[in-house]
Amino acid sequence: MGYEYDDQNIFARILRGEIPNDTRLETEHTLAFNDINPQAPVHVLIIPKGPYVCYDHFASLASEAEIVDFTRSVADVCRMTGVAPGSGGEGYRAIANTAVHGVQEVPHYHLHILGGRNMGPMLSRRD
Repeated sequence: MGYEYDDQNIFARILRGEIPNDTRLETEHTLAFNDINPQAPVHVLIIPKGPYVCYDHFASLASEAEIVDFTRSVADVCRMTGVAPGSGGEGYRAIANTAVHGVQEVPHYHLHILGGRNMGPMLSRRD
């Protein structure tokens, strides 16, 4: 996959306002919105507004302001959706899929926050 950013991916189009979304939080550098195909009672996608393909791309090239804003937005989303243990929630799972082996479907870095129920074991072993 590499780090070549496709500016026609669905999240880039959402950021440009071409496709509507159910926004939960928007800041200078971050957008969080409900997943259109939720896999749990709480399923929010959090994306940086910059053109980053995956987490290591974001971590390597994003500015400090982008990284801090994104990280704080994750905390805000966890609190506002009631899944953060520090605000009385029962916990959540944070998932970022990357490239072919990570089964990434959209080539724009995004973090899934899933909660509202027991998420079960993380992975089942496959050889």
